[in-house]
Amino acid sequence: MADGSDTTLTADQAASAPAPNGLVAGIKSFAAGHGGAKAVIEYVGKRGARIVLVGSDGAWGDQFAEDTVVAREACAKAGVAVENAWERELMDQMRPSNDLWRSMARRTMAR
Repeated sequence: MADGSDTTLTADQAASAPAPNGLVAGIKSFAAGHGGAKAVIEYVGKRGARIVLVGSDGAWGDQFAEDTVVAREACAKAGVAVENAWERELMDQMRPSNDLWRSMARRTMAR
């Protein structure tokens, strides 16, 4: 392997990127407003990581973090469990709002 090509994350690297308080507060607020929540973290390239939150009531929302390490740390600080993948039970729990359905319909009709 060439120098610098190792992608292993060390504890020092993880500790150097603390989760922003605003991100933690946003996750806590979502969980409190929806009777608890679970999260799925998606890597989105240079943009960082998307934290998709699914509330116990079926509502969902998202937050963005600078990377997956920060996203996991923010969820841990907020007390929200992180799922490793999109499991069927979690997807079945999601209930899109009427506003989202209308939004998607407008996008389809505009094409």
